[in-house]
Amino acid sequence: MKGHVLVLNNDYRALTTCSVERAIVLVFLQKAELVESVPDRYFRSPTVQFPFPSIVRLRAYVHVPYKRVMISRKNILRRDRFRCQYCGRRDLLTVDHVLPRSRGGRDTWENLATACTPCNNRKGDRTPEEANMPLARAPYRPSHVMFIRDYIGILHEAWKPYLFLK
Repeated sequence: MKGHVLVLNNDYRALTTCSVERAIVLVFLQKAELVESVPDRYFRSPTVQFPFPSIVRLRAYVHVPYKRVMISRKNILRRDRFRCQYCGRRDLLTVDHVLPRSRGGRDTWENLATACTPCNNRKGDRTPEEANMPLARAPYRPSHVMFIRDYIGILHEAWKPYLFLK
């Protein structure tokens, strides 16, 4: 019974993930309906056999205020896939201000990037253009859907259309 189930709102927008047990309870209590199941896997009781859920959709619409991903070192590293944005290295990682703080750079998603310690020291108090160190990818504000994908680690093929990855 290990695994995660994608939970969709009534309008088919991704909300979160839950355990398989929780998804089965939601379906059994008719609070959600099964959208996708794992082929050839079942949850069995002595009298009933349920398909093993992969995606469920809530029957009632749940109003969710705009979900903002909190800015933190861990979330910046996760957004940049734990790679230095200057050289691609995967160890000795720090967070770099693209526009240095001494020049008015703020702690925002669009101004913070993952950098290894050698690149961060080499860049110093300069912009990437001044240091001749172009970014592999421009920093951006991530969506909560991206963090659902990254939190689980394994992405089921059936989830891709609902997470806008197809």
